[in-house]
Amino acid sequence: SDEEEEMVKTPPSSKKRTMGQQKSAKEKSPIKPPKDESESEVSGSDESESEEDECDDGDKHDKNGASGEVEDESGSGDDDSDDSDLEIGVTPLKKAKSPAKVSPKKGGSEEDSSEEDEDEDEESSDDEKDSDNEVENKAFTDDNAKWLKPKSKQKLIPSDEEDGSNDDEFNADNDGDSDEEMLEVERQSKLIDEEMRQEQEEAEMELRRTIAQQTAVFHLPTPEELEEDVNRVVPPSELRARIEDVLEVLADFKSRREPGRSRSEYIERLAQDMAELFGYLQELVDYFLSMLGPNEALEFLEASDKPRPMVVRVNTLKARRKDLAAALMKRGVRLDPLAPWSKVGLKIYESTVPIGATPEYLAGHYMLQSAASMCPVMALGPQPGDRVLDMSAAPGGKTSYIAQLMRNKGVIIANDLKPERQKATVANLHRLGVRNAVTCIFDGRKLGSQMRNSFDRILLDAPCSGLGVISRDPSVKVQRTIPDVLRCAHLQKELLVAAIDALNHKSKKGGGYMVYSTCSVAVAENEEVVNYLLSKRDVKLVDTGLDFGKPGFTRFEHKRFHPSLALTRRFYPHVHNMDGFYVAKIQKLSDSRKGEEDKKKEDASSNDVEGNEVEAKGEKSKAENNSKSNENKHKNSKKKKGKKRSEASTDEINAEEKVSKKRAKISYPTIKKQNQQKKKTNAKITKPRRMKVTGM
Repeated sequence: SDEEEEMVKTPPSSKKRTMGQQKSAKEKSPIKPPKDESESEVSGSDESESEEDECDDGDKHDKNGASGEVEDESGSGDDDSDDSDLEIGVTPLKKAKSPAKVSPKKGGSEEDSSEEDEDEDEESSDDEKDSDNEVENKAFTDDNAKWLKPKSKQKLIPSDEEDGSNDDEFNADNDGDSDEEMLEVERQSKLIDEEMRQEQEEAEMELRRTIAQQTAVFHLPTPEELEEDVNRVVPPSELRARIEDVLEVLADFKSRREPGRSRSEYIERLAQDMAELFGYLQELVDYFLSMLGPNEALEFLEASDKPRPMVVRVNTLKARRKDLAAALMKRGVRLDPLAPWSKVGLKIYESTVPIGATPEYLAGHYMLQSAASMCPVMALGPQPGDRVLDMSAAPGGKTSYIAQLMRNKGVIIANDLKPERQKATVANLHRLGVRNAVTCIFDGRKLGSQMRNSFDRILLDAPCSGLGVISRDPSVKVQRTIPDVLRCAHLQKELLVAAIDALNHKSKKGGGYMVYSTCSVAVAENEEVVNYLLSKRDVKLVDTGLDFGKPGFTRFEHKRFHPSLALTRRFYPHVHNMDGFYVAKIQKLSDSRKGEEDKKKEDASSNDVEGNEVEAKGEKSKAENNSKSNENKHKNSKKKKGKKRSEASTDEINAEEKVSKKRAKISYPTIKKQNQQKKKTNAKITKPRRMKVTGM
């Protein structure tokens, strides 16, 4: 019959499972019958049909059990869910991760059903083997243990690690939910707490690092170790690290120094490393160290290698700064005002066009000029109508700025020694529209005698070694030496004295001022030169009127300068981001010369000494003459016989007495008679004339 054929087709495992289900359903009243059985009872079908449906359900359970028996336990069917609930109460199980296989649809072809039945037989046989083994191991007595048993790979009781991971995931989910639920103030406070925690950790790390650095002792290389490195190229990173270590030791030399090492050894090592790292002559580095100190000298050398920002000065004779800035910005130039102390400067950061070739530049609306070179002209403060001398004018940047401040009124003498440099001065003055300037070529050292007391104000931007503009001319690092600096200082002293002589201190326009400036930071070219002038001429230093800049030195090494040198101003690249510069403003008080006055006093004192000596000699000669005259009279009275003196002899004696009396009265030194110059005679007259030969 058909029922027998179907029973033959179903595997024995499914029969056992279905029989077990029926027994459990009969024994346990609360368990509901399967869904298919309820439908069959309602429809009034026979028990055979219900058995077929149960067999079909058993087949489905076998297929689902092959893919994962946990899904059956989770509640796929009513009977399975109730039984699983009872079993879970004893041993909790986890959900299976692998999805259950879908059972094949009914009504398929016979061939497909036969193939599926064969697959199901194989899977059911494997499941029976596994279930039998598990029953033997676990000693389950229930008939439903085969399909209630979870997978062998999963553990009945989760481990602590899994519990921890689950807790972390749960906490993370809760944190995410809490972040979403938190207010904005709470969220910000949480961020602030996190930042404070990070800062505290960084502070602790920094503290440990500083403690390690302070407690460590730097080992200064010995001469033997340095000899080994002669043939080796020391990388810049190693040199820089050694420089920083030496600076740290010098900052706390008493506790950080190596035993048996002096401070001079550390300074010498530092100078050598700096000279090698930055490419300077060591004598220049030694000079900077003695002038600025170790830390500031390192900052100065680093800043001297960086380029200074490009600066232009607006020519107010032709344009305004606002209009020029708008025109340059239209051409793609990114700029800003220079500084609060300048009303005509513009700082340029970036430009798509050459700044020295724009139509505005060619029209004379601005001049390329560094920020530091504007300071001397601002300190000079020329007024319209003044007579101003620029002793070293080329290439005309400061001269044009003076004309700009004077509004093309008055007179400017632009002097320079080299004709080649004056060509650029003339070109710039024409381009910028300067009309009150006269260019000349003279030696500035002779202008003091040729143009004495002729100018109201004088600007001397003296030629120097250029130690302040190394960023523009790196050749200074290896070409300038200390003897070169001293030669420049000697020339500057001569120019400064000549400029004071050419300055008119009686000017009715409030003149009598001059400004001395250099583009060097050397003390020998700045403070020493000005201090020399104070000792030679009747001048004084006044305030420059510049609110920024460092005061000048009043002492350097063993030298001590006049206290008023603190009124001068110094500019450094590492402090003001400008070229190294020096500015001093001097006021002339009188034409007197301190050196010549001292000489006159010395001459007068020597003359007094000579006069006293002459007086003493005159008195002695007078006494001698008187004694001689008395002796002669006594002799003449005793002589009764003898020839009478002739009149000539008596006249000579009287003349000698008169001369002696005159010499005794004179108390000043005798003036030597100058030799009378011989009259020049014509050469033709002195030569003998030739005799004329007359023909016979």
